[in-house]
Amino acid sequence: MTSLNSGKVVSVRGSVVDIRFETFLPPIYSLLHAGEGDSISIEVLTQLDAHRVRGIALTPTEGLSRGMTVLDTGGPLKAPVGRATLSRMFDVFGNAIDRLPAPSDIEWRSVHRAPPPLSRRSTQSEIFETGIKVIDVLSPLERGGKAGLFGGAGVGKTVLLTEMIHNMVGHHEGVSIFCGIGERCREGEELYRDMKQAGVLPNMAMVFGQMNEPPGSRFRVGHAALTMAEYFRDDEHRDVLLLIDNIFRFIQAGSEISGLMGQMPSRLGYQPTMGTELSGLEERIANTDTGAITSIQAVYVPADDFTDPAAVHTFSHLSASIVLSRKKASEGLYPAIDPLQSNSKMATPGIVGERHYALAQQIRSTLAQYADLKDIIAMLGLEQLSAADRAIVARARRLERFLTQPFFTTEQFSGIKGKLVSLVDALDGCERILNDEFADVPESALYMIGAITEAHA
Repeated sequence: MTSLNSGKVVSVRGSVVDIRFETFLPPIYSLLHAGEGDSISIEVLTQLDAHRVRGIALTPTEGLSRGMTVLDTGGPLKAPVGRATLSRMFDVFGNAIDRLPAPSDIEWRSVHRAPPPLSRRSTQSEIFETGIKVIDVLSPLERGGKAGLFGGAGVGKTVLLTEMIHNMVGHHEGVSIFCGIGERCREGEELYRDMKQAGVLPNMAMVFGQMNEPPGSRFRVGHAALTMAEYFRDDEHRDVLLLIDNIFRFIQAGSEISGLMGQMPSRLGYQPTMGTELSGLEERIANTDTGAITSIQAVYVPADDFTDPAAVHTFSHLSASIVLSRKKASEGLYPAIDPLQSNSKMATPGIVGERHYALAQQIRSTLAQYADLKDIIAMLGLEQLSAADRAIVARARRLERFLTQPFFTTEQFSGIKGKLVSLVDALDGCERILNDEFADVPESALYMIGAITEAHA
């Protein structure tokens, strides 16, 4: 439905477009169309005066010129919701991009929605098992919580995300929504193929705003995916697994828009509104009385610097942080998760139970002591350590190897069959290693196995 309100382009600077309206100004977040066949979409971000608005283009602005007519659609950007979105792939405007006919029987909803009020939020804490030993034991995820996978370039964030999708779809009766923010198109295409082969597409919808798209489109794709997730939570009362790859690119797109709009940058060149923009997205991911949205987000850490404002702001929203380390990856210990830097708010005796909590603390303490002894070992050799220290090193090295795991998603590279390990088996294995039951088993026997019983084999 197009309102008759139309304006004229006053100026175009990259993705920023100023438009003059004579009759009345469109409200902020209105979607405007220009160009042949409405090919150029612009979202209003500020009202400059009584007649002019400034907007950001969500599509490339080639062919846009001064004096061109712009039509007000009379509403904000909308996302498609409904069952027909499952097993499909969309862009930020809700157009199908999987070369299949457009889905019928879908409803369109605004991507700008308020987070659920506190009165509707659920207050129960439940564990969300992933089948990956090191995560379930040391930084368990929360059902309806937000978990972050932190890491620099190339340490395995996307592989870990794909593995989690694979493991969860089996014992996760809900819906998965994958949101690619500013990632490479090759990753989207590979993911689509993998999900199709794994047979999990029927319960999954994907939304992509690729790396080469304008910042406006990358910035809004997260909101579009959330609107789709909220439909399944609120209308169909199902649990939703929302996977975001990569939340840093959302902040980056916001920073680009902020620069284009002429705002004064804050620390390290980030936008002054970074905190509000991020919380506007993150606060919508919540448990309510009707269902839960559990979110797992990959977070690129610029130059491996965890004090970067983007990483710091993201940390504050998460209930579990899984930190990937380049050092672990270089030692061949996959998944390359750093057990000492990763943590979870779920890892308390009241939630995971006394035994699990005590074991996790003991594992951490053993690995931390080993980290302290590494310098002495490097300088003087293992022989110079006391017998007690040598026992700690032996336990820690066996734990490190036991916490590696072959993945289903990497079978074609590694040639090792993937393993899913229950929390009971993972805890049992760690406890037996800490009790020195495997002191006479070579370390290599514990590397890349599933449950501890495979070590003797």
